[in-house]
Amino acid sequence: MKRQKRNRLTRAHSRGYHAGTIGRSSDDCPFEKLVFREEWLCGWREARTVMSEGYTYG
Repeated sequence: MKRQKRNRLTRAHSRGYHAGTIGRSSDDCPFEKLVFREEWLCGWREARTVMSEGYTYG
């Protein structure tokens, strides 16, 4: 049985979240399409908020 790929928007969000947890800048977004860029930035903002509350990655 083949494994189904995840939704591309979900993947963009999780990549943005990961970038936010390791301290990358929001300017480092790899996506050109607006829909994916917005989702990446949403994940990035979510991670930065969590990190500012004192949580650590790892």
